[in-house]
Amino acid sequence: MGKKSTTSVNKSKEKRQARKLEQHRIADGMSFVTAANKLKDLAPLCKELLVYSNLEIVIDMSIHRVTELDKEVLYWAIDLTERNMKKLYETCVWGWNKERKVEEMSDDAAWYLIARDNNKKLQAFSHFRFDMDFGEPVLYCYEVQIEEGERRRGLGQHLMRVLERLAQATHMRCVRLTALTHNPSAAAFFKACGYSIDETSPSKEDSAHYEILSKATDNTEECVA
Repeated sequence: MGKKSTTSVNKSKEKRQARKLEQHRIADGMSFVTAANKLKDLAPLCKELLVYSNLEIVIDMSIHRVTELDKEVLYWAIDLTERNMKKLYETCVWGWNKERKVEEMSDDAAWYLIARDNNKKLQAFSHFRFDMDFGEPVLYCYEVQIEEGERRRGLGQHLMRVLERLAQATHMRCVRLTALTHNPSAAAFFKACGYSIDETSPSKEDSAHYEILSKATDNTEECVA
């Protein structure tokens, strides 16, 4: 067997180095996700954002692991999701499966951002998780749901700002989410919040009913270096 050429040796070195860099990148990402999920209290990471007010409303927010969330609050969140999303799910290939949705929203990995008005009435929530997604540490937003009477008051955008602050503080690469393509109001909302089509989103030919959106944090270079 002949001696390898210098070009061949250099290419092999480059491939090994690229593999090592990728392994280190994934290991770092996993360490960030593990550290985030070990936190007992996320409130100190975004304390100044946990009160939202305008001329019409005053909202207090709190963050809970699902395992520590009051069951009545979880039942309300599931019910609100069904009220807001059932018809949309029924008009796409996913369909509405309440059992599967309850299982998803009750998973031990779930975190909840809960919004109440000054009378302690539940008004909105977000279900999110810290996870590795396509080899990247991300804060994945599973749900942002608002009671009908509280919409168009800036509360939804504020919820997203809280998630973005948490993603930044915990070294996530981005906030990522799935949006139904036949829900134009949601698409307009997320675009107004600065979200755009993520590189992991399927092509329109592959999937016509959903897309993946994201908004990068300032940790992007840290996670891909």
